[in-house]
Amino acid sequence: MTEAEAFQPEIHEQPRMPGSEDEMSDKPNWRPRYPGSGRLKDKVALVTGGDSGIGRAVAALFAREGADIAIVYLAEEERKDAEHTMSIIEGEGRKGLCLQGDLGCRSFADEAVARTVKEFGRLDILANIAGEQHPDEHVTDITEEQLRRTFQTNIYSMFFLVQAARPHLSRGSAIINCSSVTMYKGADNLLDYSATKGAITAFTRSLSENLVGEGIRVNGVAPGPIWTPLNPYGGQSPEEMDDFGRSTPMGRPGEPNEVAPAFLFLACDDSSYMSGQVLHPNGGSIIGS
Repeated sequence: MTEAEAFQPEIHEQPRMPGSEDEMSDKPNWRPRYPGSGRLKDKVALVTGGDSGIGRAVAALFAREGADIAIVYLAEEERKDAEHTMSIIEGEGRKGLCLQGDLGCRSFADEAVARTVKEFGRLDILANIAGEQHPDEHVTDITEEQLRRTFQTNIYSMFFLVQAARPHLSRGSAIINCSSVTMYKGADNLLDYSATKGAITAFTRSLSENLVGEGIRVNGVAPGPIWTPLNPYGGQSPEEMDDFGRSTPMGRPGEPNEVAPAFLFLACDDSSYMSGQVLHPNGGSIIGS
């Protein structure tokens, strides 16, 4: 049996996104694959969407590499997932801070940064991972409310957080934004989501040009189909989930711990000569830069 044949996600119905990782029967793999080597020793990272999925895997790996972590999650229903991520961070011997709220609201973005700096005394890494998506068969199906909400969550939040974080970032700091393979390939049923990912890539490149002279590096990661709560809990239609990830050259979806190392590389000094770039953990799809 191939990896693709073995992958049979169980679909659950849930009224809100991104859903609970704790309730998934086929749980995403967030666990770091290797012992830490101190690449983020005594750094402080703010990871959005850190309660589950890619965000949890990034928080776990950053903690293993020596960073203290503040995670941000959207809704009270996700508290159990967030507390699990906190236990992972603390299990790596690092300190964690759990922040709940809507980053699409500027005041909460300001609060999240302020509380992180107050708790840890500094901020070195901003990992903008939180996002949402809603499948629609026709462009006319996208409501104004959904359009505004998707842009608010996916790109407004990045502007707000970067603006709040900027006074606390110094030479050697890193910002990593989560784009998507859909920015490069398109997605016929994710029109608004894909548009936000295009905006994120342009923002990443432009922000790099804006900050690189001050020693602050800005890069991005554009994952392909990754097995997280986002997709089975409403981010894709049930019909799409039957073959989720199988169209990639590798014939399967990725796991969060296959994406987290890209964030680590861009957060640490291993990538000291890179800024304005995007990495592509996408299962082998060849896309334009």
